[in-house]
Amino acid sequence: MLTENTYTKNARFDTRLTMEQKVLFEKAAQLGGYRNLTDFVIMTVQEKAKEIIAEKERVLASKEDSKIFFDAILNPESPNEELLQATDAFNKLLR
Repeated sequence: MLTENTYTKNARFDTRLTMEQKVLFEKAAQLGGYRNLTDFVIMTVQEKAKEIIAEKERVLASKEDSKIFFDAILNPESPNEELLQATDAFNKLLR
């Protein structure tokens, strides 16, 4: 079971890089003003993860919004009493 403490504890992430990748990442970290390669990798991956999650959530919300919209158009509810009265009042103004 995941608890709040699960997310506050440090975890380790190991990966293997080619020397070319390591040199490239270290140069980017230095030019970007990061303290070290680890900070650069963590911040960059964290930012990208947030972007991916936000985009996915926008797409899902957009799909849900589309479903609600088209459902309302294709399967409209019957007008309520207030709407019927407003329609009658409008039609009387046009006569």
